[in-house]
Order: sequence, then C-alpha cells, then structure tokens
Amino acid sequence: MSFRKDHFFKENGAHNIKSSGVKQSDYSEAELKQLWSNTLNKGMHGICFSMYEDGQEPGDHITMEQVERRIEIIKPYTKWVRSFSCIEGNENVPIMAHKHGIKTMVGAWLSDDLEKNEEEVTALIDLAKQGVVDIAAVGNEVLYRNDLTLEQLLDYIKRVKAAIPHIAVGYVDAYYEFSVHPELVEISDVILANCYPYWEGTPVEFSNSHMQSMFMQASNTAALSGKKVIITETGWPSQGESLKGAEASAGNAMKYFIDTQQWSDKNDIEIFYFSSFDESWKKGDEGEVGAYWGLWDKVEKLKF
Repeated sequence: MSFRKDHFFKENGAHNIKSSGVKQSDYSEAELKQLWSNTLNKGMHGICFSMYEDGQEPGDHITMEQVERRIEIIKPYTKWVRSFSCIEGNENVPIMAHKHGIKTMVGAWLSDDLEKNEEEVTALIDLAKQGVVDIAAVGNEVLYRNDLTLEQLLDYIKRVKAAIPHIAVGYVDAYYEFSVHPELVEISDVILANCYPYWEGTPVEFSNSHMQSMFMQASNTAALSGKKVIITETGWPSQGESLKGAEASAGNAMKYFIDTQQWSDKNDIEIFYFSSFDESWKKGDEGEVGAYWGLWDKVEKLKF
C-alpha cells in the first residue's frame, strides 16, 4: 500500500481521538524498546512475508533456502504468514511455512499483465491442492492501481473459488474499497482489508483510533453478510520521509506496533502486520520510507 491522495487524516474527523495506547513520553528509549520486545515475544496473529534481500526485487527468482531461512526467523513470533505471489520463488513461502507449522494466507498477484495473471492463478490453485493454502487471496490492491476492471477481477475470484471450494477465498484492498464495491463483499468468503493510518497522514497519537475506524468501516460493510474482516496489512515505518502529520521514526514505529498488537489481542482481531524484513527495492515505489517497514532490518536483525 502507498500514498492515498484523497484520504488524508481530517482534524475534525470521526477518528480524531487520541489513542489510549503507549504514551512515549512516559518511557525512556530503553524502556520503550523493552516493551516492544516483550510485545513481539508474546507473539502475533500474522505477519506479511518480505521476500527480497538487499539488491533483489520482484522478478528475481528466490530460492527455497532463502525463504526457509526467513521463515525460521519469524517462526517463534507468528501463527500465520501472508505471501503476495505464487511464482518466481514465492510459491516456496506457503510450502516452507506449512513445513514449520505456520498457517498461510497465499496471494496471487494480479496486474494488467494477463499472461502473468494466468501463471499466478494456476499456481495458487496448485498450491491449494497441495494443502499449503489456508486462505487464498486473489489479487492485492488491483482496483486501487486500476490494473483490471471490477468484472475482470470478479472473474478471477470466481475461477479460484470454483477450483478450490474447500478453502476460504477473498480479495485484498484498502478498507474503503469494499464499501465502494459491494460485489467484492458478496463474492468473498472473508473480507481482507489493508488499514494504514500512516499513508493517510495521521499523526501517531491518533493512529490507533484511526486504524480502528478503518476496520469498523470494513466491518460495517461486511456485517449484513456475516463475513469476517481480517486486517491484511497495517504498520508504521521506522525512518524515511514523513507524510503530513505522520512521522516516520523508530519511536513511532515501536508505539504503533505495541498499540496495534495490544488492541488485536484484547479484541480478538486478526491482523497481518506489515512487515517482517526491510526491503530496499521498495524505495522505487514509495520513496526512502518504503525501505523501512520491517520489524527486522535488511540484514535480518531485529531493529529494537
């Protein structure tokens, strides 16, 4: 997910409520790091898997050995892992995750490249038939990028649902897309919503309440159908550019992680935190800040 032009934090918005979470001024730097570490060690529902080492990028084929090394690093801290593609080595993520006892949300990456889409969908169905897919995500922010029409996207989702009827199938996009496109709610078994206060320019002291309002918007849309909403991405960068009132910093990243995990645990909300490891290639899409969303840095060392 990235910058949202028309969804900036509004000073008088419904989410303009200071979070009841960690107040950074109450902690020394060392104390905040310890609280962050304690929160991480307690474990989380899920985490988004970062594939690429420094110098690698999408399109490079990633080995099973590299994937397994990173799966082993995150294994003590998470019950689920989310992947974003099913080709070019990404297919190794659910295979290695299941090998190590971690459940999987497996994504087929859809774009305007229809030939590549066929590879992705075929590979997702194959992985599901191998028994390594617990939730199938057909596409990620396709409508936001305007890569496909709604009708094209729905056709892909229908194909996957028909091929693997025993597995929950959904589509990932920004939380508000499900209000705009109720067809997505109707066709999905589970609603998969990305919620990023940072990308809407929200100051960190309001970020947790804003994220909760994003979740509630998606939940209210899904309520009549009785379908569960899962937050498939949320996070905060530890350095890089700021956006409006949202400042990228180590302290803010620690606070956001702690607040998010405590809210998730208290309310039994399923969240896939973004992300596991820093990835330098993301600077090209998001600027300097894109490289600093991980809980681990680019050399696989815990940040705090």
